[in-house]
Amino acid sequence: MKVTGAKTRVLSTPADSHLVVGVDIGNATREFVTLELDTDEGVQGMGLTFFGGPLTASLKAAVDSLCELVIGEDPMNVEAISVKLQRAANIAGPGGILALALSPIDIALWDIKGKALGQTVCSLLGGYRDRVPTYASGALVREYNVEYLAEAGPRLVSMGFKQMKMQMGAEPTAKREIERVRVMRESVGEDIDLMCDINQLWNVNQAIEIGRQVEPYHLFWLEDVVSHNDYQGLARVADALTTPIAAGEYHYGIVPFRHMLETRSIDIVMIGLLRVGGITQWRKVAGMAEAFNLPVVSHVVPEFHVHLMAAIPNGLTVEYMPWTMRLYEEPPAIEDGQIVVPQKPGLGLKFSEEALKKYQIS
Repeated sequence: MKVTGAKTRVLSTPADSHLVVGVDIGNATREFVTLELDTDEGVQGMGLTFFGGPLTASLKAAVDSLCELVIGEDPMNVEAISVKLQRAANIAGPGGILALALSPIDIALWDIKGKALGQTVCSLLGGYRDRVPTYASGALVREYNVEYLAEAGPRLVSMGFKQMKMQMGAEPTAKREIERVRVMRESVGEDIDLMCDINQLWNVNQAIEIGRQVEPYHLFWLEDVVSHNDYQGLARVADALTTPIAAGEYHYGIVPFRHMLETRSIDIVMIGLLRVGGITQWRKVAGMAEAFNLPVVSHVVPEFHVHLMAAIPNGLTVEYMPWTMRLYEEPPAIEDGQIVVPQKPGLGLKFSEEALKKYQIS
């Protein structure tokens, strides 16, 4: 089997979410680069990536350029192709657009491999289970006031979610930050796993001060409390708090994860499939985390991550950020607070032709 061609598109979709009710997003949009990779045996693989902002066109061009290097290759040799692409473009990497452009190609290759062998990607990677806990994300962001949070939390519970993530980091005082957590905990009760994302907006002292004061509310984790590359600062916070510290979504490639693990900076390893460089690189980080006895969680694109998280024994929960779900004919199902691995070969996904036509801009 040989790769014979590739087609990329830029899609622009509304920035809404079915997890959010009563919020006017205006004309806000999200942009994605999709990939369909063809072979001489008629097996097609699919992938997706996104960057956002004015660099989306550059990201598409990068994907196109890397795809040219894949033409004629045997798609079953995923590791060899990954190494080839990284070496060819190493002067521009390992992070940024290179990693984001490598990821959809790697994802598509695994999709082809699964289809060719009649197995799910989850099965190819280990097949540990057929579903994973998932948490509602993107519905409890820092722009929404506490009155909204008090209503939104119970609504997510009524939708079947047993885990959900809120945000802090924008309030002018520690007291008001803590109030957000109190309101959320009281609205959903003690039986719901409640996470909180800071998106690097605190310094170390803030993280420790506020983190200690929210400990009575039993957060499942605090995420990205300080700058992602402040490994020693993260370690100070992790040592000071009983609440687990999660981080990793801002890292490109696998090396930064080694630094975080060696410095014991975190308790939970968050791996972003699109930023780490695809499935091939993702599973290497998951293995490193297992060697350090740490659990793994995912970052966005749950339709892909369900396969990866279900394949490993240290997979904790999948972030259900539904930005991309409208792009597929049959997105993965959510049952009783868990996301289910599609059982069709490969990723078990197919782009919706209607969505492609509706949202394509180039």
